Amino acid sequence: MRLSIIILCWNDRKVIADCLESIFAHTHSTELEVIVSDNGSTDGSIEFIRASYPQVQVIENGRNLRFARANNVGIRASRGEYILILNPDTLIHEGTLDTMVKLADQHPGIGAVGCKVLGADGSYQVSAFPFDSLRSDWIIALHLEFLNGIGKWFQGGAYAGWKGETQRQVDWISGCCMMIRGNVLRDASGFDEQFFYYFEDQDLCRRIWAAGYPILYVPDATITHLGGQSTKSRFPPLGFVLDGQVTRYLYYYKYYGRRGVRRARRVALTSALLRRVGYGLKQLVHPTEAGRKRLELLRGVFEWNYLVDPVRLVENGEEPHLKTEPAGRVVER
Repeated sequence: MRLSIIILCWNDRKVIADCLESIFAHTHSTELEVIVSDNGSTDGSIEFIRASYPQVQVIENGRNLRFARANNVGIRASRGEYILILNPDTLIHEGTLDTMVKLADQHPGIGAVGCKVLGADGSYQVSAFPFDSLRSDWIIALHLEFLNGIGKWFQGGAYAGWKGETQRQVDWISGCCMMIRGNVLRDASGFDEQFFYYFEDQDLCRRIWAAGYPILYVPDATITHLGGQSTKSRFPPLGFVLDGQVTRYLYYYKYYGRRGVRRARRVALTSALLRRVGYGLKQLVHPTEAGRKRLELLRGVFEWNYLVDPVRLVENGEEPHLKTEPAGRVVER
């Protein structure tokens, strides 16, 4: 088997039909299998897939295992020389998977391949990034990204002057569509399941690089990513944001230890404070409901980071108690 495609499904009936159709309609020269790892869908997703695409293997997890663990279930069931991690809200363009496999064949030293990602309106979505670091976090927190043209030292969360138009090696690629060499992914034991909300893809790519395999971005292969509307709204619930804060500390603890998470907390506090001041002044001059919601969210983020002990959070799971329990927490840790 040349390519195994792992799709995580959790009540994605509205989008997974088009995703599956695009895979089979636009892939021609690559032998493939599709594995859907279902996190307890109740919207008819499983029934639809089995009726419409009997060639797709559906694994019923029975409950929401989240991104990393559920994808690992699919990875363990896969047989492919290459393994593609794919979001259900994506559309594969003509020849994309054939191109990615062909390119990986031509570069046997490459560990993973990423492609160009477009939004529903055809606009470019950044899908390849430099690794997060405390320095880059400070650059972003202090709003110094405009200096990134000076040199790599001022690089924030993106590659300066690059809009995904050329092939290049990158630090990490988005988990919405990432193709990994099967033996590399299995040797890495898949995703690190402690990262329950964000950082799963970045951590995996970091371990692929550490194993001696570069990661390649390919602009000639293209997908459309419709969005992930449940977690990418303009003002997500505070609980979602705090879940991202937790996994950020888990990431920095893994790679920088106790000292690193304490420094990461200082960055988080500075960022939230500066944003509160800036948006607060804007709200005074031109008050809006959107501005009020933004300030309320930033207030919660600042309060949580002010109260948290990041070392105790990571080592013992101890979180601070806010005055109001935030809605939207997505996982049980």
